[in-house]
Amino acid sequence: MRKSVGAFLAVLMATAMTNVPQAAAEPVGVTLGTSTQGGGFSLYGNALAEAINAADPGLKVEPRSTRGTGENLPLLEKGELDIALVQGTSAYEALAGIGQPKSELKILTAMYSSPGVFAVRGDVEARSIEDLKGRTVVFGTEASGLVVMANYVLDGLGLDMRRDFDAVFVKRASESPPKVIGGEAVALWGAGVGWPGFVKVSEGPAGARFIGLTPEQVAQVRAKHSFLKPMRLPAGSYAGQAGAVQTVGSWNFVLTRTDLSEDVAYRLIAAIDKAGPALTAKLDQAAETTPANTAEGAPDKAMIHPGVVRYLTEKGLL
Repeated sequence: MRKSVGAFLAVLMATAMTNVPQAAAEPVGVTLGTSTQGGGFSLYGNALAEAINAADPGLKVEPRSTRGTGENLPLLEKGELDIALVQGTSAYEALAGIGQPKSELKILTAMYSSPGVFAVRGDVEARSIEDLKGRTVVFGTEASGLVVMANYVLDGLGLDMRRDFDAVFVKRASESPPKVIGGEAVALWGAGVGWPGFVKVSEGPAGARFIGLTPEQVAQVRAKHSFLKPMRLPAGSYAGQAGAVQTVGSWNFVLTRTDLSEDVAYRLIAAIDKAGPALTAKLDQAAETTPANTAEGAPDKAMIHPGVVRYLTEKGLL
């Protein structure tokens, strides 16, 4: 009898222990470097963080405003950011070691392609880059990767941003459109679909006209800087834009710090893949944030994070 009572008590205690609420595991914190408020990266980064967190509640991605690509890269190198948005040209320079020591940062995902163009105020008589020479053009924040891309594009054409234009730089991306809309400048340099600066200029009182490159200019730029790819800004990307605009550009990437764990990188890319429809519903350009574009857009497989390589391999993309 004593044995039976002891067994009963043991079962009772085991049952009680299984009914004790277990503390929920703390989500894995991930700090995401974006850009200044009002920039395309800030808009995209906030949407990306929200989408990842919804797709995988075990992750907690927190956006952090920065000065953009120029600050994100050194913060990643120092380990002060876990992941960050980096303009494609600057990412390529860092990962390939062009003009600097080769970085061991890794690619988490392709963001979206960035065809670089000028948005000219609609009442300005300028229809080519040649027409903009000597005139006031806003190029953005100096730490922005878009400025780096503009330097490469103009250099490929034998031009210099500061020598051949009255170049204007701003502290925050949100300061750029008013300078064009208000008449202080005639054009704004930028890139991609849904870029906030272009949205505001195109929806301004005078509208906007977009200037890209001629086929000859595309060939000229790529002869000197082959990592820039032929691209088009699709028709209808902005208000009043009737036709596609031919130019060159690059893929933007989310990069990771060197020692981000393989498990966390795998979970991040899986969450991004799962969140694709929700992310695209917020931002048209996010339709390009896919595992397939990551596999195709990376300049070299060795530049992709091992956790992402594992996911892409499982999906048959590598």
